[in-house]
Amino acid sequence: MTETPAAPPDERTVRRAVAGAAMGNAVEWFDYGIYAYLATSIGLNFFPDADETARLLLVFAGIAIPFVLRPFGGIILGPLGDRFGRRRVLSFTIIMMSAATFVIGLIPNYRTIGVAAPILLLLARLAQGFSTGGEYGGAATFIAEYAPDKRRGFYGSFLEFGTLIGNVAGALLATAVQLGLSEAALNSWGWRIPFLVAGPLGLVGWYLRTKLADTPAFEKAERAGATSRVPLKETFTKMWPQLLNLIGFVILLNVAMYTLIAYMPTYLTEVLELGDTASLLIPLGLMVGMLFVINAVGALSDRVGRKPLLLTAAIGFLVVSWPAIALLETRSVFGAVAGMAMLSVLLVLMLGTIGSALPAMFPTRNRYSGFAIGYSTSTAAFGSTAPLVITALIDGTGNTAIPAFYLMAAAAIAIVPIMLMPETAGVPINHPTRIPGRTPVANAEEEALAPS
Repeated sequence: MTETPAAPPDERTVRRAVAGAAMGNAVEWFDYGIYAYLATSIGLNFFPDADETARLLLVFAGIAIPFVLRPFGGIILGPLGDRFGRRRVLSFTIIMMSAATFVIGLIPNYRTIGVAAPILLLLARLAQGFSTGGEYGGAATFIAEYAPDKRRGFYGSFLEFGTLIGNVAGALLATAVQLGLSEAALNSWGWRIPFLVAGPLGLVGWYLRTKLADTPAFEKAERAGATSRVPLKETFTKMWPQLLNLIGFVILLNVAMYTLIAYMPTYLTEVLELGDTASLLIPLGLMVGMLFVINAVGALSDRVGRKPLLLTAAIGFLVVSWPAIALLETRSVFGAVAGMAMLSVLLVLMLGTIGSALPAMFPTRNRYSGFAIGYSTSTAAFGSTAPLVITALIDGTGNTAIPAFYLMAAAAIAIVPIMLMPETAGVPINHPTRIPGRTPVANAEEEALAPS
């Protein structure tokens, strides 16, 4: 007897699944938004005796160091998601992530408890790094496996819509407390407010995720006995070409993300001395602009393919980064807006496409593991370190164009893996074809029944 194929989820269910997955990404970037925008206040509370440059380096180390654990989160949580289901792991990651952010808002400052303050801050950031190692890959997998094949680009774009909305919400709240409180009140207790808000946000995301069934692709593989018993081993022995491909591309994605979103407010304020209000509002306004077009970019990738958009972005960063940063170096509001807008257009081409392009590179049985391990490894090595490296290079060389050179180097690297990347627009999620190192399968049912 043959199994009757399960009906695809209705649109309402797909939308709920997309919202539940994107919510975790929003919580993650809400934290990065408030951390980056409140870098000065955090430095004064946890590293008060350091000079200004050292304090900034220590604060940005608080972004970079936790990412040491992100690959371990991917290695541990990704295979659990392939073995036991996406939903269970994602319910855990969002609680761990939001709880760690909430705890940061409760830590006494250095003047109160001494060196224990930065140690507790580091421990909370390490917990965030571990949980996000499994969060992003799981959320991308969850959306891609729920979305209809012909609209996977559109629905996949909501993954990074969550990134932007979380960052915008965090930046807005951080900006509000900075503009609405006196400097003394802000540095005393006001900076804590945005971190405390993360607690309720995490509970909302957890509730949305627990009310959903697991993805149709995973449930189908589970019913057929086709889930992997050793997903970690399979990922490293069979999926290594896809892993290397993903890592190479994600270098550019994360250098661009962390430079433009996490580092740029500090670059405009501390390096170019543009002024606090303009330095906060310009990146925020451009993120809002990206929110309005990111879903259209995802839908466009359903029609023209993922690779043309990704290749346009990579070549664009190679060509445009230096002129864009030169505009910022004019230290005028107009120059800052124009330069940031040029880079933001290229960034949104990637953000609107990756949620559909990257998960489809892997088969169902190894998708969570492959995405989580590859993405978290590349992010830890190149993305989260971008603010720290750029700050140190500018301080060491005195060259304020360092962000341009860093973006151009990442773009040059990314062009090769994008060229090698399979085009998966419109291809069923259960059997992407033309993937390096993988024999194409004839149909989705064959993959579901493949032996371990």
